[in-house]
Amino acid sequence: MFYKTALATSVMMLSAGLAQAEETYRIGITQNNVGVDSYQTTYESAFENAAAQNGNIDVVVLDAGGDVARQIGQVRNLIQQQVDAIIIWPTNGQAVIPAIRQAHKAGIPVVVTNSKIAEAGMEYIAAFSGPDNVQQGASSAEMMCEALDGEGQIVQVAGQPGYTTAMERSKGFEDQLADACPGVEILETQPADWNREKAQRVMENFLTKYDDIDGVYAGDDNMGVGALNAARSAGRVGEIAFIGATNFAVGYEAIERGEYYGSIYQSPVDDAEAALQTALDVLEGKEVPKMNFFETPKITASNLSEFDKPVF
Repeated sequence: MFYKTALATSVMMLSAGLAQAEETYRIGITQNNVGVDSYQTTYESAFENAAAQNGNIDVVVLDAGGDVARQIGQVRNLIQQQVDAIIIWPTNGQAVIPAIRQAHKAGIPVVVTNSKIAEAGMEYIAAFSGPDNVQQGASSAEMMCEALDGEGQIVQVAGQPGYTTAMERSKGFEDQLADACPGVEILETQPADWNREKAQRVMENFLTKYDDIDGVYAGDDNMGVGALNAARSAGRVGEIAFIGATNFAVGYEAIERGEYYGSIYQSPVDDAEAALQTALDVLEGKEVPKMNFFETPKITASNLSEFDKPVF
């Protein structure tokens, strides 16, 4: 009797162990360019922490270094490894589509994180997880209208050309600006590739070229603070309203000092955790919306105290 009971118990334990093993998922992620700014560095750390806290996830973490060819190779490598799901932060929303299609054909669900891919590739993904970048641009335009009282001349420091986030934020900003305050004119737009030093050089050129600049819209605070630094060196901070997106710690501090009008609050920790959870929900067969946006509210001096200073 004892033998039968012990045997039955052993079988139950083995079955439970096999069930648990079957529920362990291997998820690969290929990121855009971790070294380019502190947002992506914080995202990577938060992603790995979230995976470590979940006992049934094994992750393969890769970084494309901003190189689309490398990222395509990484996706193909993850397909060869037969991971259960792939998360991709696309370096280029159009160029990565063939690799994503290949994963789709291999039966591996793909979750796009942070920056959307081109519309032609949407049929091949399980879901998108990230911010609504068009809405972020529109919200920044609303702040610019407020800051300038509907009238003025501004310049735009955009993100990396061809990068979906940069294009969507610019589109959202330009469309909303034209609708909400047509009295505000965009004098010129130049890219700074998400880089603070390059943004400073772009702004230095703007300050040389234009005598009257009432406002600056930057695609993120890393570039916005670079533009602010150029204006500070030229002694023109007080005359220019700076509006950014993806509120960095330096942008938060600039709002505190009254040098920076506003930004969009976006947490890389929320971003990373949402992407991982979306992939897990897909693998577990849960109903997942195609577009998973998380909240990214406007932040100015009037509500700054409601938000913790970013850690990046």
